[in-house]
Amino acid sequence: MSDMSLFIIIIASMAIWVVVSRETVKPSKEINWHKTITLMSTGSLLTLVLLISLLQDIPFLK
Repeated sequence: MSDMSLFIIIIASMAIWVVVSRETVKPSKEINWHKTITLMSTGSLLTLVLLISLLQDIPFLK
């Protein structure tokens, strides 16, 4: 994966987790659960992609 695409994934992942954290501090009656679950799923997937990419770059694991 190229450095530019990794950078974009990192920025997107960070933005998603910021939005999720802002959504979860709302009172429970105001939380949009559909939006929260969708963002958490997307954020988890992007975080997993970043983790796999990081593990592939560690020299002693090759």
